[in-house]
Amino acid sequence: MKTRLTQLKPVRSGPPTVLALAAHPDDIEFVMAGTLLLLRQNGWETHYCNLASGDKGSIQYDAPTTRRVRRQEAREAARILGAHFHPSLTDDLEIFYDLRLLRRVAAIIRQVQPTIVLTHSPLDYMEDHTNASRLAVTAAFTRGMPNFKTVPPCVPARYDTTIYHAMPHGMCDPLRRRIVPGAFVNTTSVQATKLAALQAHRSQQNWLEVSQGMNSYLRMMEEMSLAVGRLSRRFQHAEGWRRHSHFGYASTEVDPLRDALGEDYLINAAYERALQRSL
Repeated sequence: MKTRLTQLKPVRSGPPTVLALAAHPDDIEFVMAGTLLLLRQNGWETHYCNLASGDKGSIQYDAPTTRRVRRQEAREAARILGAHFHPSLTDDLEIFYDLRLLRRVAAIIRQVQPTIVLTHSPLDYMEDHTNASRLAVTAAFTRGMPNFKTVPPCVPARYDTTIYHAMPHGMCDPLRRRIVPGAFVNTTSVQATKLAALQAHRSQQNWLEVSQGMNSYLRMMEEMSLAVGRLSRRFQHAEGWRRHSHFGYASTEVDPLRDALGEDYLINAAYERALQRSL
């Protein structure tokens, strides 16, 4: 006896959607929030999700208290960014590339149906970032697979989605190799709002100074956006992106950030030429 396959749901109507999917509360603000804000200004529906709760990010509070404080801070940051907030799914240092977490991330993808997924670099200075990126990539790949079950159960849908990887911390991979953006987004006009969203994570300003030697939490984000802006040779503040291969995600090679942001989006021609030389 043949079993009937799950019916695919239609692609949602309304404005195009973007999902920023990162590891910890404040990661979105550091490397993705400017692009998220610009898309919102251009009529996109924006979604904000940190996979981990941030519960390890304190020497002042215990884990349950830290988890609660950081959830409140993340909600406030999402409000400042004008994005739909999605609660975290696990705790710090527990973002593993495993089936249990993949099913839950895939459920978020199916609920949001994002045209764009913004996530971490495939290789970053800590494994939570790297695993968050891997989970985002695989979860997006399963969006139209009736035989892959999500938790909670969500009906799959087939549609084009494009994944963009943010710059890693320090703009280098874990082996200290320099990472160059494939494209730049001009975040100068929204830098003040991006900074306000980062300021919402008040509990982290002392924690990162004590735990990781980051002397100025807010200045670090400012300096990184200025550094990426200098690389662009055009923008004062910028966020850098590398676009994932379209195979398995879109029927043809597309670049929806370019189409949405116009003059605020600059392709790195040298990066593109290097890709062609590697073929």
